[in-house]
Amino acid sequence: MRAAFKNQTDRICGALAVAALLLAGCAVTPQTDERPSAPEMPPPEGIVCASTGRPVSFDAMLADLLTVPVVYIGEKHTSAEHHAFQLRVIQALHLQSPKPAVAMEMFDRSYQAVLDLWSAGQLDEDGFLRRSHWYANWRFDYALYRDILEFVREQKLRLVAINLPFNIPPKIRVGGIEHLSPFEKGFLPAKVDTAVAAHREFALKIFSMHDFKSNVRFEDFYMAQCVWEEVMAESVAGSLGDGRLVVLAGNGHIQYKYGVPERAFKRTGAPYRTIYQASPGEEADPSIADYIFVPSP
Repeated sequence: MRAAFKNQTDRICGALAVAALLLAGCAVTPQTDERPSAPEMPPPEGIVCASTGRPVSFDAMLADLLTVPVVYIGEKHTSAEHHAFQLRVIQALHLQSPKPAVAMEMFDRSYQAVLDLWSAGQLDEDGFLRRSHWYANWRFDYALYRDILEFVREQKLRLVAINLPFNIPPKIRVGGIEHLSPFEKGFLPAKVDTAVAAHREFALKIFSMHDFKSNVRFEDFYMAQCVWEEVMAESVAGSLGDGRLVVLAGNGHIQYKYGVPERAFKRTGAPYRTIYQASPGEEADPSIADYIFVPSP
């Protein structure tokens, strides 16, 4: 098991690109041109501290996570190992700092009342799936998320919806933001930053991989991605309280921090850490997150 690192341009492919295509160290400081030395072989837990390129234990990472109010944990949505690691982090944070809130990309904000009922133990699984329209909205196998959500309910943790309705980004992508209905525009964030150069460059590479069947323009494609991430950043900023917030989202939304993390940071100034979850054999740039987790093959 190893985490191999290459430069950012070479890396934008494979599992990371898949995460971003869902549109159809260890400190929060500006990135520098300095690159850490080649990483050592990770310990059995498979965790690398990206600022040094060196392996760290789970406990060492946890100690650092406990110093910040916001923790982002990425995922490949279909990876059971990634969800198991997310749960492990949530459980560990809960033991050390009770009652962290869990914010999830998997729900749009109009379902917050349903999530509140779940956290309060007032819904069984069938009722939760029906009332959240899980398979109409998120669609990935609920079994992948069951253990996380059951832990949230058992511990009565605050569960936070951070997304916007899933039909809106595709409409922006194919028709432009100006052609949304007044009702749909009501779900948009107060501000949208489309001037982040590294983010735009990444989106352009992903855009070039598509073979769209309609006349999709890059500016619309990119606006859809930015709206998606600004809404989640706005939700994260509005959900911060006295406790800790753990944010679960696809790797593409947290990589290099230019998606959700930095957009939320600009709104709150609250420090954070990011954990990128790689796939076995995946190459990942060491600056992609504060920590990189590689599950066993």
